[in-house]
Amino acid sequence: MVYSIRFSEDEQAAIEQYALLHRMKISEVIRKATMEMIEDEMDMQAFKKAKERFEQNPATYTHEDVGKELGFF
Repeated sequence: MVYSIRFSEDEQAAIEQYALLHRMKISEVIRKATMEMIEDEMDMQAFKKAKERFEQNPATYTHEDVGKELGFF
């Protein structure tokens, strides 16, 4: 799919310099930045969910406890 995105001159220059520095195409820079932003948001949502679960049951285990539970020790 093709999208058209408008950038200010300063934004365009920054993107071009980044692409040049990292030997990437501009489309790769934009794609990578977009995917990283989406992944960061998904990570933050997963963190918030895990934090809520932990706050409801704040149990913690040492490596030794887990090892014993799994029969490693």
